[in-house]
Amino acid sequence: KKHVFAEKPVCIDPAGYRACRNAHAMAEEQGTAIVTGTQYRRQDNYVDAIRMIHEGVIGEPVTATGRYCGTGIWYRPRQEGQTDAEYQLNNWMHFIWLSGDQIAEQAVHNIDVMNWVMNSTPERAFGSGGRFTRPDDSEMWDSMSVDYDYPGGKLVSFMCRQLPDATVDVDNVVYCTEGTCYIKAINGGSRIVDKNGREIYSAPGNIGAAYRQEHKDLVESIKAGSPIVELNQTADSSLTAAMGRMASYTGKEVTWEFVTEKSKLDTFPKDLTLE
Repeated sequence: KKHVFAEKPVCIDPAGYRACRNAHAMAEEQGTAIVTGTQYRRQDNYVDAIRMIHEGVIGEPVTATGRYCGTGIWYRPRQEGQTDAEYQLNNWMHFIWLSGDQIAEQAVHNIDVMNWVMNSTPERAFGSGGRFTRPDDSEMWDSMSVDYDYPGGKLVSFMCRQLPDATVDVDNVVYCTEGTCYIKAINGGSRIVDKNGREIYSAPGNIGAAYRQEHKDLVESIKAGSPIVELNQTADSSLTAAMGRMASYTGKEVTWEFVTEKSKLDTFPKDLTLE
């Protein structure tokens, strides 16, 4: 019965997704808040650009690219005397039960934006990738590419990677029937052009303001007596990321129906202790 700020990802497997759905329902029933760390949903240039897409300013979305391609990531070597649990918790990024791999832990931001743009979760995912530069005991892949098929024949081509000295691209591009929307990460801003290249909209980004706004919204909703509960939408995006990981790891097409209704995947260790 606590108000919660839940950082992303809120789940990394179907078992966690079901726990989130239950928690959302419980929070609504008891009148407690759950606000999540998808700060782009509170960043003005994202909100305005996606609102204009939904209003049909450049027609219907047809396809999109989402990328979270960066350089290398930190690694914390095992210290003398650490148990397996202590080591993995301290080096949590590199173990799937703790991070869900890069696509869930980090790149879920772009996936959340794509679900937002498409007003839906995808129907299926097909992906691939691999591990080329990670330390020997890291379970993370360092690159992954996933095609997500959304209702109405809409396609999102998604890519994430963490490769030292590689080109950085963490942006989104939405291709619509009458133009294109460029939504850049961090402080990159947004830009919309029609099919003739004429600029319709442009705005800078301010991620610092978005970080502050998500906490302001949480506190103000509690004070107003109408606490925000938004766990389900972030659980949807987190499971979309996990679905892409499952497709990439297995080499099989994975459907939303399978991950929500049939899969029993639960990555969390049972009877976990620090010993």
